[in-house]
Amino acid sequence: MHLRAPAIVCSVRAHGETAAIVRLMTAEHGMVAGYVAGGRGRQLRPVLIPGNAVEAELRSKSDSQLPFARLELTQSRGPWLNEPLPAAAIGWITALTASALPERQPFPALYPALSGLLDAVCHAPSARGWLPGLIDYEGLLLRELGYGEQLRAGGDDLNMQLAAFDAMGPRIARYPLADRRGDVMGARAMLRERLARII
Repeated sequence: MHLRAPAIVCSVRAHGETAAIVRLMTAEHGMVAGYVAGGRGRQLRPVLIPGNAVEAELRSKSDSQLPFARLELTQSRGPWLNEPLPAAAIGWITALTASALPERQPFPALYPALSGLLDAVCHAPSARGWLPGLIDYEGLLLRELGYGEQLRAGGDDLNMQLAAFDAMGPRIARYPLADRRGDVMGARAMLRERLARII
C-alpha cells in the first residue's frame, strides 16, 4: 500500500512511549489509520491535532499491516482549541467521524463536507453560522452509512437549531455509535452544554 493524499486528522492515540496511531479522513480512500513514529514528540504534537488538515503519505508492505504515516501540516485548527465552543464542536465532529466510519471505505461526499464544516466552525462569528452545517453533516453521515433520511437544521432561529440538534442525538447513538456511544457521545453532550450557555 502506498498513498499520498490530503487528509483531516480525526483521532490520535498514544502508542508506546513516543509514537501515535492516527485515523485520517481522505477523499478517495475514506478513513485510514497510520502509525506515526515520534508522534508524541515536540515537532509532531502540534500536527496531530484532531481537525488539522495535513498532506499524508502512508506506506505498508502488505494490506494487513498498519501503514507508516508521514504527515505535513497544511492547515491548523489549534488556535480555535482555546475557545470552548469551537473546541467542543471540533472535538465532536472529529470523534464522530473517526468512530462511525469503517476503515478504507470511500465516502466521497463526507470529506468536503467535513472540511467545509471545520472551516465554518473556525471562521463563523457565532454558533449560528455553523450549527446548521453541523446538523446537516450528522444527517449526511447517517445517510451515507445507510441509516435513512437526512434531518434538516431548520431556519436561523437558534432554539429551532438546538431542537434539531437534540433530535439527531438519539439517531446517532442508536445507529453508527451503538457499540461505542459512551465515550463519543460524551463529546456531543459537552458541545450541547456549551451551546446551551449562549441562549
